[in-house]
Amino acid sequence: MSDPVITPNTTISSDSSDRPQRRPEWIKVRAPSGETYERVRALMRSKALNTVCEEARCPNIGECWGAGTSTFLMLGDTCTRSCGFCDIKTGRPTAMDWQEPNRVAEAVRRMNLQHVVITSVNRDERKDGGAPIFAMVIRRIRQIHPGCSIEVLIPDFKGSRDALQIVMDAQPEILNHNVETVPRLFRKVQPQDHYEWAEATLRNAKQIDPLVLTKSGIMVGLGETPDEVVEVMRDLASWGVDILTIGQYLQPSREHLPMDRYYRPEEFAEFKQIGAELGFKWVESGPLVRSSYHAAEQVRALSALDYIHLRQP
Repeated sequence: MSDPVITPNTTISSDSSDRPQRRPEWIKVRAPSGETYERVRALMRSKALNTVCEEARCPNIGECWGAGTSTFLMLGDTCTRSCGFCDIKTGRPTAMDWQEPNRVAEAVRRMNLQHVVITSVNRDERKDGGAPIFAMVIRRIRQIHPGCSIEVLIPDFKGSRDALQIVMDAQPEILNHNVETVPRLFRKVQPQDHYEWAEATLRNAKQIDPLVLTKSGIMVGLGETPDEVVEVMRDLASWGVDILTIGQYLQPSREHLPMDRYYRPEEFAEFKQIGAELGFKWVESGPLVRSSYHAAEQVRALSALDYIHLRQP
């Protein structure tokens, strides 16, 4: 029997027997190790840098650091928001470190990265949300390590177009903002966020710079239905998002939101096919997929490097 044809209207089944018991084999990863991993870890400590790889306990840290790549976490290590899925600490942030962009850029140069991902905590105590730091690090990387493509995974800046404009003026190759979950669960999963802010961020980015590749991600396993995931995918496609990531939520600790169920690998494959039919240029969908997973492959495959020279000073 041939496989069924899946369309954007396909309803993906949800089986209550999938509710989490023991972690399935497709979720297990090896503990990080290796010479390159240790070298990257030592470099981060020597530059007093934070990485989302460590702060968010990413399951792919061994693979990515072993390959000499990393996602830098800027604006400190304390977030002003208290999302129920995130292991980054919440509280009152320290003062802005205006030398941080220089240290990050120097680490990028020393690692000889061809593609780098820059993200941050939320800094809601500032009207600009810390947007100038993003612009500074983009420009500094271009100065001392030209030819490296840059992806920024930004906060929503409360939907502020002015704050977003500061980042877009520095012309990153990829502008990423994760929607994270479905609208019904926003107040539970990320109580200080709004779905409308995510929409404004992604729509405005494309309007400000049509050359930029826009990107967003969804976690599954927090109590959403597969049909709700597909609805969010439709929204993202209508907002002009080019790249979509879908991964399994894994509870960082007992204090975080409980996981509703594990999605099976074949369900992630169905999401990927539906995403392709909805018109996304790239869909990364799998149990261990995180926002920055295979980011370098994405930018190369989508030929962003063909116009990187246009971004150089």
